[in-house]
Amino acid sequence: MKLTVRTCTKCGISLSQYNPDSMCGPCTRIGSAVTVPDRAWRADEVQRAIAAWDFGELIRLLRRRSGLSQMDVRALTGLTQSFISDLENGRRQLGGRDSIIDVLNGMGLPADLRPLLLTPFTEHGPTKASDRLDPAMPWTADRMVTSLEVAVGGPMKRRSVLSALGGAALSQYVLQSAIAPTEAIAAEVRKGTPVTPRILQSMQEITDELRQMDASSGSGSLAATAKNHLKVLLGWLRSGNFDEATGRRLAAVTADTAIQTGWYVFDGGHHDAAQNLFLGALRAAHASGDSRLRAGALSFLAIHGYSVGDPRAAVTAARIGRQSISDQDAPALHTMLLTREARGHARLRAERHALAALDEAEALCARGNGEDDPHWLYWVNRGEILGQRGSCYLDLGRPAEAAHAFDAARGELSREEVRTRAQFLSRAATAQMRAGDADAGCHTGQEVLALVDGIRSARLDENLQKMLTEARQLGDAGPVKPLLQHGEAVLRERAMA
Repeated sequence: MKLTVRTCTKCGISLSQYNPDSMCGPCTRIGSAVTVPDRAWRADEVQRAIAAWDFGELIRLLRRRSGLSQMDVRALTGLTQSFISDLENGRRQLGGRDSIIDVLNGMGLPADLRPLLLTPFTEHGPTKASDRLDPAMPWTADRMVTSLEVAVGGPMKRRSVLSALGGAALSQYVLQSAIAPTEAIAAEVRKGTPVTPRILQSMQEITDELRQMDASSGSGSLAATAKNHLKVLLGWLRSGNFDEATGRRLAAVTADTAIQTGWYVFDGGHHDAAQNLFLGALRAAHASGDSRLRAGALSFLAIHGYSVGDPRAAVTAARIGRQSISDQDAPALHTMLLTREARGHARLRAERHALAALDEAEALCARGNGEDDPHWLYWVNRGEILGQRGSCYLDLGRPAEAAHAFDAARGELSREEVRTRAQFLSRAATAQMRAGDADAGCHTGQEVLALVDGIRSARLDENLQKMLTEARQLGDAGPVKPLLQHGEAVLRERAMA
């Protein structure tokens, strides 16, 4: 009896007698559109991931419940397989409105589940993250002013940012800044003080002068002065008379001033208050429509994250900052953000990612400033990159490489920016001592102590304490004892000042 041989109607290959279909298995899979079934979206853990904005976990769960591969997700979303892998493992984040929307649309997020994305920004009681994030939506000028008024010690408002954010809550706030629409900012009342371009230029010049003073002598008494300066700007935003274009310029000067005020407060050791100023600055930058200022605010939130908060939030803030200026010719601004990202990675002991970010920063720095680099970014140079590399090596437990990087930075740092120089050299001394070179460490330490007179900075005091703690581990032989005696005397004087 002659057997009937069936062939695949698509490729012509012989079909197994156990295959009842008209196409072979590979052709059946190719012919079927890759989709995420609705049942996968209905799982509680999937919906919790949506509500938490944990897109890496969301994709992992959807793949597991749908039987999809990472290549299938690539076909749906356009993301590379390596990015998908990093996303699922927490090494990368989705940032920016377009990226988030594209991925969720590609995966087929059901319309009835979209409100879950607003979970962090809706009220669910006084202890929820939403209250600490509020006011987040909408990002109006009025709410921006309210958040900054509270941050500088103004009257409390019910819907204000009243406590520090951390971890997922901060990441959600940062992501929200990337997708929130920019709303109109022109004054609604035309009877207030006229705000002119000339007066705004004067206010910007005051902010710039304070910035220069900080680089040379530390925050010191600048915080109080900067707060008063910021209050004037907030008063104009609240009751001034200006058109849309002037309003955006006013928001830009406010954002820059709030960033600097936050920095002086942070440098003075008041970390929660500083974060609230940075968050308000981010809102003002958003209102201004200037993506470079948004990147600047995010860079200072990154510093807060890797210094006293969650290093993961630092990485997220720096990356979203870079994405926000992807259309700008601003290599120096990208460089600064890359150093912030590197510091976050180093605190997480993610050595490969930290060094990769530093290498990219160094390459961009070599290009010099671009047409869109902001005027306030004067400090990004090779010395800054080398100093940040040294700090990363210290966090990564590689003191010898840190000492080498700091030594290379020494010749590149400006002697006029005394506070910055003292900051890096105090870390250099710590690295040298930790690497076993007591003589070099103590010599650098004495150099630092000779620089700090007149500089008021809690961050510098913290580095001096770390330097002297490292010296104590070496005993009191040779140059160590004189360094400890000198250092302790200096710290006593600074505590009394």
